[in-house]
Amino acid sequence: MKDLTDLALDTARLRGATYADIRIVHRRTQQVEVRNGVVSNLAETETHGFGVRVVADGAWGFAASSTLTREEVERVAAEAVRIARASATALREPVDLGPPEVHVDTYRTPFQIDPFAVPVEEKIGLLLAADEAMRRVPGVRVARGAVVAWRENKTFASTEGSYIEQEIVETGGGIVAYAVDEQDMQQRSYPNSFARDQRTGGWEMVLAMDLPGNAERIAQEAVALLTADPCPAMVTTLILGPTQLALQVHESCGHPTELDRVFGSEAAYAGTSFLTPEKLGVFRYGSPIVNLTADATIPGGLGTFGYDDEGVPAQRVPLVREGIFVGYLSSRETAVKLARLRGLDPAQARSGGAMRASGWDRIPLVRMTNVNLEPGEWTFEDLVADTDEGVYMEMNRSWSIDDKRLNFQFGTEIAYEIRRGKMVRLLKNALYTGMTPQFWGSCDAICNADHWRVWGTPNCGKGQPIQIAHTGHGAAPARFRNVQVGSKA
Repeated sequence: MKDLTDLALDTARLRGATYADIRIVHRRTQQVEVRNGVVSNLAETETHGFGVRVVADGAWGFAASSTLTREEVERVAAEAVRIARASATALREPVDLGPPEVHVDTYRTPFQIDPFAVPVEEKIGLLLAADEAMRRVPGVRVARGAVVAWRENKTFASTEGSYIEQEIVETGGGIVAYAVDEQDMQQRSYPNSFARDQRTGGWEMVLAMDLPGNAERIAQEAVALLTADPCPAMVTTLILGPTQLALQVHESCGHPTELDRVFGSEAAYAGTSFLTPEKLGVFRYGSPIVNLTADATIPGGLGTFGYDDEGVPAQRVPLVREGIFVGYLSSRETAVKLARLRGLDPAQARSGGAMRASGWDRIPLVRMTNVNLEPGEWTFEDLVADTDEGVYMEMNRSWSIDDKRLNFQFGTEIAYEIRRGKMVRLLKNALYTGMTPQFWGSCDAICNADHWRVWGTPNCGKGQPIQIAHTGHGAAPARFRNVQVGSKA
């Protein structure tokens, strides 16, 4: 690949680019799905191409192609420069990337079992076993299961001198049971919402889920929900389970800390953010026990990698410390812009390493890595025992949040009423609402590291044209006081 990356960068420089980078990406994806005892989807796809990003006359230009030849590399690099010069005619302020990032390295996701080496027949057999166990439960109308394998080989090179090769391997899967009677339909998923949890790692991730071993339990819960009482409308204490809390973190913590949203570049589609720059370092985002970190280095996270798509090393970035908002998810360019806005030296501004593209044909955007709520000190048993009255909710079913990431409403698959320190009554159609700072300000307990893990969100949409990112979120059960809860109509 070195000959082709050198050609792209040399061509861009000769055409007048002051900066250029190239990403060559080869991705392979395999999906196996089963529905009611039948293989409903068996698909394997590959995509291979490259994208060249340049700065010329102070503006960005980008061009891409699926044809990886010397002639096409030269043509695309020249085209990127032409686009940059055309963009410069409407330039508001020149691109400033701050200090150079120069890295020569190789990174590979650690795994035990290559998911692509596992026979398809074995994957189908695993899903059919779980499917059969779910459908044995009377009242289950539909059973679904899926597994996915994902591998991306990526080469990055820049005119600053970086040359980085990465291989990212992801594996995931899950099951869901739908129970139906004359008046209602309920669902239960495992291990995460919508029959899918995904992580960086190998087939051992799916084996650890034990889908067949959990199938009967979740099917029984789906059937039990048909006759459960709706969650009553009230203001009460709320305990969120880890998968629901992971999505809460994603929507109300991850997105508002994306610095490109703060500066308005996502306003037309994904929205802006209430975490404006004057709040940095002073705004009370949550209670003193709330600590949030963007961590691209943690093993198994779906937002884990060696380097982002600007060649910036993976790192841990504090976002909230002891309840105070202290940091953003950033790129090289947005880090410089923030430094200037705050009267700091732009030459000292460093990216948080959060620029990622969904493929070779897309420009990188500021995206979440693994945005984690750090664990606290409680055991789950003690947390419930310490709660006199409240509701426990788990596993997302629906969500809604405004374009500044302030007002939200989430619905969950399952809930339990808590009385005198015990979960006593199954509840269905539960939802809760809130305002982001007030909600996190009401957090008074978080479970410890024994209950904490990173969950995968492989379907985060952003950008125009749309880009689907893979992000991770570490969470353990946590308690929130004085929350409005109820049930959907």
